[in-house]
Amino acid sequence: QVQLVESGGGLVQPGGSLRLSCAASGTIFRIYGMGWYRQAPTKQRELVARITSGGNTNYADPVKGRFTISRDYAKNTVYLQMNSVNSEDTAIYYCNADVQRYAWGSSGSYWGQGTQVTVSS
Repeated sequence: QVQLVESGGGLVQPGGSLRLSCAASGTIFRIYGMGWYRQAPTKQRELVARITSGGNTNYADPVKGRFTISRDYAKNTVYLQMNSVNSEDTAIYYCNADVQRYAWGSSGSYWGQGTQVTVSS
């Protein structure tokens, strides 16, 4: 199996910063895209940022210029640096990865359990 474990969530004041981490482990041959999604109360899960295996990134418009996604390929870990946060960033943040488990197999999409980010004074 593949496990994605997020960490770094918590309570942060408006204008503050937070860094999320997500480490993938288990039977992994190759990881393709990795990304962060979030779901606020009463809203659907939405893309925050994504990074390809080649390092190309894309961001949702509300976080452009404030959040940065990065990746440590050796550690199978993806990060989300969140700066200048505001109340609308309050949500559960989920990590996602497209993982090929075996050299002969196809890839599958895996999710972490989520980490709560609350922006409040």
